[in-house]
Amino acid sequence: MAAAAAVARCRTPGFKGYAVQFSPFSDRLLAAATSANFGLAGNGRLVVLGAPPAPGAVQRQYDTQDGLFDLAWSETHENQIATAGGDGSIRLWDTTVGALPVAKWHEHRREVMSIEWNYTAKTTFLSSSWDGSAKVWSPAAAQSLRTFGEHAGCVYAAAWSPRHPDQFATCGEDRSVRLWSAREPGGRSLAAFGGHTDQVLSLDWNKYAPDQFATSSVDRTIKIWDIRNPRGQVAMLGPFEFSVRRVKFSPFSPHYIATAGYDMSAAVWDVRNGAVVYVHDAHTEFVFGVDWSLFHPGLLATCSWDEHVHTFNVPLPK
Repeated sequence: MAAAAAVARCRTPGFKGYAVQFSPFSDRLLAAATSANFGLAGNGRLVVLGAPPAPGAVQRQYDTQDGLFDLAWSETHENQIATAGGDGSIRLWDTTVGALPVAKWHEHRREVMSIEWNYTAKTTFLSSSWDGSAKVWSPAAAQSLRTFGEHAGCVYAAAWSPRHPDQFATCGEDRSVRLWSAREPGGRSLAAFGGHTDQVLSLDWNKYAPDQFATSSVDRTIKIWDIRNPRGQVAMLGPFEFSVRRVKFSPFSPHYIATAGYDMSAAVWDVRNGAVVYVHDAHTEFVFGVDWSLFHPGLLATCSWDEHVHTFNVPLPK
């Protein structure tokens, strides 16, 4: 396992970290979606930080009346960030203007749990919600473009395919994982993947093997799937002692996946053999967010309920 890395830190006082993401345009920026009172009640805050984070690294912050659970940097506008709100709203912020969002949408009936910009088509983004639906949006449209709703219960995550600009996958409270096409006329899923025995909390696609994606579940496992064979998993990591809250494939290698979990740590795993490459155990509460830098191989960011954002570099084996 790799040796301990130096950690850069910044505090988000009074606000628990739910998601963190590096800017796709600059290696000197990252942002965190945070919530007061563990996201159960109270305000949210979008925090834009200089990288690496440090005391005084906060460049901008935007407050909302309800908690924030996820964020996505725009793929077309370097200063814009979309956020997923606890009141069912999605807001688009511009870091060059004032304290109010430049756009707002409110169609979801419950908390918005995930949001992701389409990094292939770049002109749309995707949301999923506790109301059981996923929606496709355009920042230029006043209403959602499509709604998809076969899940029974919360849809924890929705993520675009890195190969097909209209294809995406979702996972949810009903223990299922589903594949969709935004062009499917009837709005029905293309395939369903069954195998987890409890709620499925997160998913992410492998950018170098774009028919494969990973999911993590309350059943304390990570499963790798291939859309060409929805009947069974390709591989499994775990079971672990605690559930993994978020999974994220490396943008530089098909072999490594980062995790954030309820064991108060983040880790990097080699999916070829299930071996742990690195463990980051500097947080003191649940770790909800993890992301890889698109500019520096091995550079990771995490955020946690301990009200801190960390960055650190993991030396990945060849």
